[in-house]
Amino acid sequence: MKKLMIFMFCLTAMSAWAGSYEVSSPNGKVKVTVEAGSMVNWSVSYDGKAVLQPSVIDIRVQQGKKTAGLGKVGKVSKKFVTGSFKTPFYKKAEVANSYGQLVLYTNQKWSIEVRAYDDGAAYRLITSSAQPMLVNNETAEFRFAADYPVFVPYVNDNRSGERYCYSFESYYDEQKLSSMFADSLTITPLAVCMPGGMKAIVMDAGVDNYPGMMLIKGDGNSLKAEFAPYPLENMIGGYDRLNLVPTKRASFIAKLAAKQALPWRAVVITENDADILNCDMAQRLAPACRIADTSWIKPGKVAWDWWNNCNITGVDFASGMNTNTYLYYIDFASRNNIEYIIIDEGWSGKESLMEGLSPEIDLSRLVAYGKEKGVGIILWSSWRNLIGNNPEGGIKVTETVMKHYADMGIKGFKVDFFDRDDQQVIASAYQVAACAAKHHLYLDYHGLKPCGIQRAYPNIFNFEGVKGLENSKWEPRVGDGPLHNQPRYDVTAPYLRMLAGPMDYTPGAMTNAMKDSFFGNNNHPMSQGTRVHQMAMYTIFEAPLQMLADSPTKYMQNQECTDFIAQVPTTFDETVVLAGELGEYIAIARRKDSTWYVAAMTDWTPRELTISLDFLTPGQHQATIFADGVNAQKDATDYQCIRKTVTSTDRLAIRLSSGGGWTAIIY
Repeated sequence: MKKLMIFMFCLTAMSAWAGSYEVSSPNGKVKVTVEAGSMVNWSVSYDGKAVLQPSVIDIRVQQGKKTAGLGKVGKVSKKFVTGSFKTPFYKKAEVANSYGQLVLYTNQKWSIEVRAYDDGAAYRLITSSAQPMLVNNETAEFRFAADYPVFVPYVNDNRSGERYCYSFESYYDEQKLSSMFADSLTITPLAVCMPGGMKAIVMDAGVDNYPGMMLIKGDGNSLKAEFAPYPLENMIGGYDRLNLVPTKRASFIAKLAAKQALPWRAVVITENDADILNCDMAQRLAPACRIADTSWIKPGKVAWDWWNNCNITGVDFASGMNTNTYLYYIDFASRNNIEYIIIDEGWSGKESLMEGLSPEIDLSRLVAYGKEKGVGIILWSSWRNLIGNNPEGGIKVTETVMKHYADMGIKGFKVDFFDRDDQQVIASAYQVAACAAKHHLYLDYHGLKPCGIQRAYPNIFNFEGVKGLENSKWEPRVGDGPLHNQPRYDVTAPYLRMLAGPMDYTPGAMTNAMKDSFFGNNNHPMSQGTRVHQMAMYTIFEAPLQMLADSPTKYMQNQECTDFIAQVPTTFDETVVLAGELGEYIAIARRKDSTWYVAAMTDWTPRELTISLDFLTPGQHQATIFADGVNAQKDATDYQCIRKTVTSTDRLAIRLSSGGGWTAIIY
């Protein structure tokens, strides 16, 4: 149920075409000012400190032979909204949604809706025109007062060299605004580090029937939006011909429907980094749920074959992509209360999900056995195969495929290699989600970051768009260690990438290594950092469908760790952030029903933290704790399991090894 109270406190009809308008957040700290003259600018302050300098808001559209801009502001309305909405597939059961709102109406049938939240500000453009139009370009600027440090996730590894075709997986370059590469795109969210520890995080939200927003270096200390032009022609290409790569793009970025709202342009503002971890900006600005009955949606954990290369031992059959192996995975999942298994790439033909299926895999038998054991099966698919290579008309293929496999008893699809977020792909992602919901199928989107669709269609459990554990398989060594600092990324992505929505990092490595002993190995992969660093991810990383990436053999050899991981839920009723610093460390607690799940992680720097248990109810509670072992800095697999009684008045001293972690379940 959605709760909403609206207080109208100002409504003005302006006869002049210029003016300055302000709106503040409920606590009064965030103030947004809109200057409407020959151009429209917005600026944002927090507690009297400038966050955004005046930054241009504009759009250029075409209807027939006529082109027009945003127009001049006339009528202006202002109100205060207090409300909340339920979120059953999220990190908390309910999201507060209170804000000050300012709406400016122009003479070109546009409105500019501005919101001021306690933790940030956002605006979007809405057209009231009854006629469709082409958007030639949209201007969204984010101007800062000085040359601040930034965490920048650059676009790289483009598919077939196409500028806007990318997997949305980026490490973070840490540099100054002035040092950003002028010729490079960056994805969002992007963090700007301001004086006094304040952060301003630029992002988009509520993307629907429109391209996602990328950023480029603007003039001075500014960032500027760039959008992928509309694709006119596509070819099969990219890695192993798995992508649909645009070969010709239009001079416009979007075909706008009549009376359409554009996505939100937002800046999240925090005084303390830890607050980012409990920010709901993306959820608030997303479209409301479009599935009338969500009772069939069951989040959970999933045993995954690809990362561990189906490497199981101690069996009397050859392991690999075959029926016997997946029967074994089902048995493993059933014994450990894991709800699903995934059959990844290789079960189907290269060009079809209905023909050329692997004769080594008997899907009907596996589905029947899984049903008997209480384990559902999810299948891998490329996006282009699921839509029949036709982004605009492929829904008929999608319908045929989904009905066939839903009727068989398959639970969902892991849809891979979107690797774009132009309007064509965003529209297709919504169509695929709606079709999947019709057939009660779950989805896991790879090559796409969350954009708000996850609230509209909560049958989409996960999004990749993250430098997850798979990268360990091919991570090179440079000098005395791995090229990339994965533990630092692990305590950066939750503040930034996870701000947009759930991320399919695929944790759970049971072979763990320090810098000196780590090396990439495709068939026998390992992780950077300690065993408990991996275990802590199950509480810290948001993913309604959370993977167990390693092999059943490894988990059975480490059953004590597996038993713990299997107990951690994938959605929660409450989240409490205990401590944290972007790129340094995290400590967080989440509640499901009456049980608390607590975890902490660090980068390669060892740390000692003290955390309060004041989130617990009064009385005694039983805690099962996994901590880095005293020798974890020498052998990353070393850990301690401790069981103790705790109370809400306790303060726990925890020690995190280099690349370490700590995690607990408190009953």
